[in-house]
Parts: sequence; C-alpha cells; structure tokens
Amino acid sequence: MNDEIERQLAHRSVRRFTAQPLPAAVIDELVSVAQHTATSHFMQAFSVISVTDPAVRAQVAAISTQRYVNGNGHLFVFVADQYRAAALAQATDVSALGSADKLLQAVSDAVLAAQNVVNAAESLGLGTVVLGSILNDPRRLIALLHLPRYTFPVLGLIVGYPDQATQPKPRMPQGMMHFTDGYDTRAAVADIANYDTTIADYYANRSRNARQESFTHLLTGAATTTPAKRGELLAALQGQGFLLADAPAQES
Repeated sequence: MNDEIERQLAHRSVRRFTAQPLPAAVIDELVSVAQHTATSHFMQAFSVISVTDPAVRAQVAAISTQRYVNGNGHLFVFVADQYRAAALAQATDVSALGSADKLLQAVSDAVLAAQNVVNAAESLGLGTVVLGSILNDPRRLIALLHLPRYTFPVLGLIVGYPDQATQPKPRMPQGMMHFTDGYDTRAAVADIANYDTTIADYYANRSRNARQESFTHLLTGAATTTPAKRGELLAALQGQGFLLADAPAQES
C-alpha cells in the first residue's frame, strides 16, 4: 500500500477550519487538478465557482442550513455545465443538451472533478468537506450564483487548514457493496446486524457529538424524509433546460 492509498483510506470530513486563507497559488493548483480530471467525451462539462463574497457565502450557508458553511476555509461550488456547448453551437438546435444523457454526463464530470480536488487537497495536508446540502433550495442557489440555462449546481466543497481532529467513519464490509457479475440483493443487506453494531459503537464513542445511532436507522431516515425544498429539484432542473418533456430521444 502506497502513501496515496493510505491517505485516501484515512479520509474524513473536516467542518472546522482555521482562519488562515488558502493562498491563491493553492486555489489555482486545485482548480488545475479539477481541469485534469477524466471527462466524458472530452466535453469538460463542468465549471467551478469560488464563493468569496461574504454576503453570498452567508446565503449559501443559509441554503445549506449548516452554520459551519459560513465559517473559514475556501468554498467551491461544482456546476454541471452544458451552457458552454449551447453557446458555442450558436444557432444550432441544442435542445438535446437538456436530455438525461447530457445531464448525467455533466453531473459525472462535476462529481469526478470535486473528488479529485479532495484527493489533491488532502495530499497537501488540507481538510475538506463535501456539501450536498447546497441543494436544499436549488432555485434560490441558481439565482444567487447567476447560473445560466443548461447549468446546475451539483456539490459544494470547503477546503482549508483543519482546526479539528475527526475520526474516520467505518465503512460497510465489502461483501455488502462489491458484487461479481451482477447485483446481489441478498449480500447487500446480509451483514447489516454486525455493521449496525460497528456504527453504534462509532457514534457512542466518538470524541464529539456522541449519540445512539445505527446504519439501519440512518438509511431509514434518508429513505423516508426529504428536506422541503429538495422536492423542487425536478422543477429546478427543468427550469434550467434539463429533463423537459420535449427533449429529443437519444438515437440508438
């Protein structure tokens, strides 16, 4: 096992950062790493927004409903971006850019880029936390960041100098998530009792915010509850030109 793999296996989210700002050279280097991520069909269908205006950041934090989002560290927002393709195609019919195919292409580009930045940042001794919570009010975020048609915010990412020591969360046994030649519905839940015990022990004994918890309870909560504005995701996507009923079918 090499140093890079050991670092990735020790990944943990950091939510509290020192006031030391990231140097501009480090920000540029991390964006360069994002640019060199694998990209579907070389369309490079994502963009990155650095949120530096305190007023804008405060609104992103309000959308996220996470107070630490308005704290220290550098805030990036990764955007699925088919606007560039639409703009360069000019008068050509670009309605296909709103298809599920093109949306997933752009989302995968943005997610892969964000993960590459996480790996690069941690290799520099920095801490990171990925923010799915920026989508708690997608239409408000779209307006706040002036996102044009055929773009959509996917993830936020805070990168900074850690001001806390956090413990890595124990992952599922590989047998529950790594299958051979097809999905194994039995194996996917077979070892849940032991894993629930592992997760309960982690939450009961972690250094901060200890509580009673199990993985089954976590998944059940996620499966049965949705933040109010998350129900507007489809409408927000359609407002940006994606997944419209008249999007042309993909050619076979």
